[in-house]
Amino acid sequence: MGTPAADVSLSVIIPVGGRQADLAELYAEYQRELLATGERFEMIFVLDGVQPAAATALQRLKNAGANIVVVGLTRSFGEATALMAGFERSRGERLLILPAYHQIESREIGKLLGGLASADVCIGRRWPRVGGAFERVRRAAFHGLLSWITKVRVRDVGCGARALKRRVLEEIALYGDQSRFLPVLADRQGFKVVEIDVRQSPRDRFQGVYRPREYTRRLLDIFTVFFLVRFTKRPLRFFGMIGASMFILGVLVLLELVIERLFGGVPLADRPALLLSSLFVVLGLQLFALGLLGELVIFTHARHIKDYQVAEVIEYGPVAPTKGNEQPLLPTTKSESDGLAPTTA
Repeated sequence: MGTPAADVSLSVIIPVGGRQADLAELYAEYQRELLATGERFEMIFVLDGVQPAAATALQRLKNAGANIVVVGLTRSFGEATALMAGFERSRGERLLILPAYHQIESREIGKLLGGLASADVCIGRRWPRVGGAFERVRRAAFHGLLSWITKVRVRDVGCGARALKRRVLEEIALYGDQSRFLPVLADRQGFKVVEIDVRQSPRDRFQGVYRPREYTRRLLDIFTVFFLVRFTKRPLRFFGMIGASMFILGVLVLLELVIERLFGGVPLADRPALLLSSLFVVLGLQLFALGLLGELVIFTHARHIKDYQVAEVIEYGPVAPTKGNEQPLLPTTKSESDGLAPTTA
């Protein structure tokens, strides 16, 4: 039933939101597969808001001897906040995020953990995927737009089964609905991200229809990720590009109006183009100034912002004169996880 927190190597975080299954049954499935991996693990359930039914089910598990940690948030803050709340109370060097409902077959957990041998983040892709023609078109359009904007190819950001190393969430702070875009944010930070096919659970069925506002929110989320990925440390490129374009357009229209007035005798009074062009000039200058202010803020805090990861550090020992067949000291390589090790010839 898990191990004491001081001995864990794997922390399993399960955010419990609006969609959830029978938590006792789900716990039994997850625990069975986790025990089969031989990992020393802990399980952390995070209740995103006040959920009496879920809290009662988890309390029954604890009374039955289940070694679980339950974190309850005062209100619903979103899955990303729930994940960060669970992460702050985790102890393992590796993290496994699992949904609170039957989304993938539980026997695929070992495959996700195995992906961390060659990557920092391993996300599941439900395949083969069930669904009608409209769902396939919708998913293809969403992921195609996301890949085109962010330059990161991800085919199932909606899959909540993910494995990652602890240092990933130590570098990335999630909030709002950003949890689904964790692979994109991790790739931007320099972490290696892989996507592994996992079998979809037969009980993973969404019964209902998404409301129009859900599509609007997803488009806004993509725009947010686009800005975070491309312009977080270069705000002037974003605001400056838009501001300069509006300023130039406004100036060109103003020049045309002035030329018509001076050489064509066309009066400027009662011309909407004059007001519109003046608005473009002022708005363009304001956006450009906003980008400059953003650059000043980034410059002021640049030494505290880290947007890179070190793969390895090669160090040399003191160089001693060689005598006869003695060989000089070889460089040593220091990686993030292996410490010092001699380099191979």
